[in-house]
Amino acid sequence: MFHGLEGSSDSHYAQAFASEVNRRGWRFALPHFRGCSGELNLAPRAYHSGDHEEIAWLLSQFRQQHDGPMYAVGISLGGNALMRWAGEQGHAASGLIDGIASVCSPIDLAASGHAIDSGFNKRVYARMFLASMKPRALQKLEQFPGLFDPHALKRVDTLYAFDNVFTAPLHGFKDTDDYWLRASAKPGLASVRVPALVLNARNDPFIPAWCLPTAQDVSDWVQLWQPEAGGHVGFVGGTFPGHLADMPRAVVEWLKQASI
Repeated sequence: MFHGLEGSSDSHYAQAFASEVNRRGWRFALPHFRGCSGELNLAPRAYHSGDHEEIAWLLSQFRQQHDGPMYAVGISLGGNALMRWAGEQGHAASGLIDGIASVCSPIDLAASGHAIDSGFNKRVYARMFLASMKPRALQKLEQFPGLFDPHALKRVDTLYAFDNVFTAPLHGFKDTDDYWLRASAKPGLASVRVPALVLNARNDPFIPAWCLPTAQDVSDWVQLWQPEAGGHVGFVGGTFPGHLADMPRAVVEWLKQASI
């Protein structure tokens, strides 16, 4: 599993998927993106939504250690990076993986980024993300003085501005617009040649329904699930307070059946 923005093995979705695969007797692994394990990484870079090179390296490491069927699920940011990798790889992806799925992933980064930076989302969710992202970026500056402008970072109050100061320049992009355009997985979905599920709730507050892919945007290898409800990695089942088992069960079962 590849986690979402500022996620980890402690995230609710990671725990829910781990429970499902444990129930089936499968093995489960969640690599932490750079800086998300609780320990600052050593290189003058972090992680980002389109980091398909990182996905490729991680999957190759798992493939070397595991001989049987192997599946990958990406949540939110992790799902965009995973689908970005699949689009880049084409038929070669099947040499590493038997099936993939993205869950609530912002595969149109510009549409999703502007949605998070607007209205209620900006006041609550953008502020929440930045509360951990900005201190971590300043830690990176302590490792590598001069890496970016700390005064500009301290003024940041949107993800767009953060990516302009930190994410884009650190990872070889001209600016936020260039990063969001080039890192988005949606344009590459037509090149995917491995069984792939793209799951997005149409009421996700971070991902406007109008930007979701249609059948014309994807290859025959890609199946789109776009239920009306589910929010952002919600999909709560049962009676109040509910549980999170239904979505992982459905995704894992899809992966198993799609690779038969």
